[in-house]
Amino acid sequence: MIAEAFGTFVLVFGVIGTAIFTDDPFKVAIAIGFAVFVAIAAVGHISGGHFNPAVTVGLALAGRFAWGRTWQYVLAQLLGGIVASSVVFLIATGGTDGFAKETAEAGFASNGFGDHSPGGYGLMAVIITEVVLTAVFLYVILGVTDPRNVNVLAPLVIGLALSAIHLIAIPISNVSVNPARSIAAAIFGGPDALGQLIVFILAPLLGAAIAGLSYKLLFVREA
Repeated sequence: MIAEAFGTFVLVFGVIGTAIFTDDPFKVAIAIGFAVFVAIAAVGHISGGHFNPAVTVGLALAGRFAWGRTWQYVLAQLLGGIVASSVVFLIATGGTDGFAKETAEAGFASNGFGDHSPGGYGLMAVIITEVVLTAVFLYVILGVTDPRNVNVLAPLVIGLALSAIHLIAIPISNVSVNPARSIAAAIFGGPDALGQLIVFILAPLLGAAIAGLSYKLLFVREA
């Protein structure tokens, strides 16, 4: 649980911190890829390196993770994410006068749709994006950690996949694919971010469920 909290802290701090302090989508995509690569390399051997409730649920549905431990991992991930966003907010209070207040009023890098989407994308577009990209992310994770796959550096592949996902979807939803990341940002993003949060909890979980339940059917041949 400590490893999961630490890894989620690194991931959330990387994505939210970069989004707030640089406001450059390309840098955000690079930062999240490096953050997840470093976190998995550091503590993946301890916990498996989920750092995302959707990943934990998807792996459980795929038969790769024990359901009895799922709630423990999710709790650790949520705590790690909230601590990370709290530290980012604390740092922001040391910026120019009003910077922390301005970032909070702007949504604090929260996910959103409609007026709160960076590109003005509507609810259905955002749901489709989050479901599909979370499913793709889970397929990548399930593939690179498949016991048959012995020649791939999993942390690097997962980090690159997450960077690619962010390059695609930052203009659409500010990219969740991770309920812990969305919750961590929304608690400082104000009532609008909290009001839309349910979409960024359920859509990634649905995408993860699709991948988790279908991976064996699509990619595993029974002996």
